[in-house]
Amino acid sequence: MTQHLTVVDHPLVQHKLTLMRDKATPTAQFRQLLGEITQLLAYEATRDLPLENRSIETPLETIDSPVLAGKKLALISILRAGNGMLEPLLSLTPSARVGFVGLYRDEETLLPVQYYFKAPENLAEREVVVVDPMLATGNSSAAAIDLLKQAGAKNLRFLCLLAAPEGVARMKEAHPDVAITTASLDAKLNEQGYIVPGLGDAGDRMFGTK
Repeated sequence: MTQHLTVVDHPLVQHKLTLMRDKATPTAQFRQLLGEITQLLAYEATRDLPLENRSIETPLETIDSPVLAGKKLALISILRAGNGMLEPLLSLTPSARVGFVGLYRDEETLLPVQYYFKAPENLAEREVVVVDPMLATGNSSAAAIDLLKQAGAKNLRFLCLLAAPEGVARMKEAHPDVAITTASLDAKLNEQGYIVPGLGDAGDRMFGTK
C-alpha cells in the first residue's frame, strides 16, 4: 500500500527550509533555496520509479544497466507558485513532458477556481508528478488531481514544500492513492487559510509580488 505522507527530514532540507521561513530572506535567495529543496525532495518522491534494463557498452564491456521504464515522466505545475519547483525538476529529468493547472483560491470561500488546464498526451501511461509549494486547505491540490485523473492519469504523486494537517487530510480523503512528499508537516491553518508557522505566500515571496 502506498505511504500517503513522507516528510523528508534530511538535515540539508531542514536547514534550507529554515532559511526560507525567515521573512528577511530576499526573493532571489528564496527562489534559489526552493530549487535546491525541490531537487532534494524529488530524490525521495521518485525513489520507486519503475526501471528496465538496457544493453550498453562501457569502455570495457557490454552490460545490462537500468534506465527509467515506460513513457517520459509528466511534470504538472499548479500555477503560479508550482513553477518555482518545475525548473529544478526539469534539470533532473530534462526529457519530461510538462503540463499546467491554473487555479486560484477564492479568498472568501477558500475554494479553487479553475482558469487554465493543459496536460501532456498519454497521461495514463506516464508517471505524473504534481508540484505546488504549499499544501494548505488541500482544495486546489485535490481539484488539480481531479482534472488530471479525468484526463487519464493513473499513477500520480504530489510534491510540496510545506503541508498543513488539514490539507493532508483533505488529499487523503479525495485521493488516497496519491503519495505526498514534503519537507515539513506544519502545525495548522490560520483563519485566512495560510499555513502556520509556514513562510507566508510562496508565490509572492518567489516572484516579489504582494
